[in-house]
Order: sequence, then structure tokens, then C-alpha cells
Amino acid sequence: MFDFNIAHALRILSISLVPALLGIILHEVAHGWMAEKLGDPTARMMGRLTLNPIPHIDPMGLAVFGLTSLTGSFVFGWAKPVPVNPRYFRKIDRDMMLVALAGPSANFLLAVIFGVLLWAAVSFLPFAQWKDNSAYIFCLSSLQAGVIINFGLGWLNLLPIPPLDGSKILAYFLPPQYAWRYMEAARYGFIILLILLFTGILNKILGPLVSGSSAGLLRLLGF
Repeated sequence: MFDFNIAHALRILSISLVPALLGIILHEVAHGWMAEKLGDPTARMMGRLTLNPIPHIDPMGLAVFGLTSLTGSFVFGWAKPVPVNPRYFRKIDRDMMLVALAGPSANFLLAVIFGVLLWAAVSFLPFAQWKDNSAYIFCLSSLQAGVIINFGLGWLNLLPIPPLDGSKILAYFLPPQYAWRYMEAARYGFIILLILLFTGILNKILGPLVSGSSAGLLRLLGF
């Protein structure tokens, strides 16, 4: 029998909202920032190098975030892809790979930042003294979620499923004729991802990576 606790689900959604939105938006901003560093001004000209969530919101990505927050063990979503014009690049294959790599790198960096903020909060506001403060517990939970969600977004986007970033990184190392055929599979990427999600395979793949990364970072910070 399906047992859905609406109060618990809404709490998970509220805890996840800020770290997930930051992770999703900064992921796209990082793509645009790297593209600009490599000579492509398209993202800036289209107003996409901003933390304002409005230009980045993708209705389907937002809906998937809400659905996975409320009902799933793995929270993710996506924003509108930042436009990139490879004609500005000096070395197209290499620069496209670097642009792709920038997104997951931003998520990993953000996970570390959330971890450091969690360490600071516990160090300067000891849990034993503040454990009965609901706002304090909410903040700790949100910071911890920031670590887990951003490691999740980073590893998810490194999967070699076109058009995820991992496929563009892998394509750089393939012979051109194979890379082209490989990237053609992008039309099926969303379907493949949904199948992996709803069959539980995605969680089996990413679960150890996310839990290992999160535990390793928190251990490094002294938790």
C-alpha cells in the first residue's frame, strides 16, 4: 500500500529547495562562465550569467525536482541549458569539453562550501546547546542537504549519457566518427535517464558515489 506522508514530504522539499536551486543554477552559470573565458560571449549577452533563477527556470526540470523531492530518495532537477556557440572557440572539441566539465566542477565546489558552512555552524553554535531550536535544526539539515544534493548533481551530470556533461567529456577522447555517432544518442537521453530513475538503477549507480563523497568530505571536516 502506498504510504505518503505529506508533512514529511513538504519538509524534505523545504530543506532541499535552496541548496538544489543554487546547485542547478550555478551549474549552468559555470558553463556560461567557462564559455566566456574561452571566447564565447553568448551566455552573457543572453543574460544567463546571473544568480537570478527566473532566466534559468525550466518548467520540466522544476517539476522533476519537486517530484523527486517529495517522493524519491534521490533529489535532482535541471535548468535551461546555457547557450554556447562553439564558433567562438579556438579548439572546438577541447573547449566544449572544458565547458562541460565546468558544470559538475561547480557542484562539487558548492558541496564543499556547504560542508564548510555546516562545520562552522556546528563549531560556533554547538549542537548540544541549540538542538531544541527548530530554526537551527532546519539550517543544519539544509546545509547537510546542500552537500548531498550537490555531490548528487555533480556525479549525475558526469554520467556518460548524452546529452549530460559526462558524454561531452567522453566524446572529446573518442575518434571523431565515433564521437559523432555517440552524441546522436542525445535524443534518447531523457528517456534513458527516466528509466534508470524509476527502476532504481540510477540510485544504485549514484548512491555509493554520493554517500562516499559526502562521508569523505564530512570526515575530512572532522564530523
